[in-house]
Amino acid sequence: MTSQWLFTGLVVLVGLERVAELVVSKRHAAWAFSRGGVERGQSHYPFMVGLHTGLLVGAVAEVWVADRPFVPVLGWVMLALVVASQALRWWCITTLGNQWNTRVIVVPGLSLVRRGPYRLIPHPNYVAVVVEGFALPLVHTAWLTALVFTVANAALLTVRIRVENAALREIASPVGASDGAVA
Repeated sequence: MTSQWLFTGLVVLVGLERVAELVVSKRHAAWAFSRGGVERGQSHYPFMVGLHTGLLVGAVAEVWVADRPFVPVLGWVMLALVVASQALRWWCITTLGNQWNTRVIVVPGLSLVRRGPYRLIPHPNYVAVVVEGFALPLVHTAWLTALVFTVANAALLTVRIRVENAALREIASPVGASDGAVA
């Protein structure tokens, strides 16, 4: 089996992980809305979905079309970063519980989560997104996808974090969660 097929399998696994996130997010959104939650910043959400889908498709396409090589020293380090970013992402999700979401949903009366990775930094899930965004394509030297995603994601995160921070300030007892986890 060639390294291109193995890389494609890795990206498919990451894609399946994203589907699992969406299932969890949908369940958490229903929980938030049943408690009076209100969504904020909906206009950027389709761009976020498109960008993350583009990361997966672009990485695989670049590896196959441009015949990118697997460079072991780079590939293994980047794979370790991908695994670490997944661990951080799920640490965020489990720490926030029902408050985690891929959308920004404000539920009145919730309190700020200050445990787990949130005791260390305000938006830890975005650290995972940034690391995975450059590391996943670089597992198989898809440097163009890594570059394009990183630049586009930086622009998107500027908007997303601004929306989340405003939502956090909106909550009555200045509390909430971050990383789409305001709900």
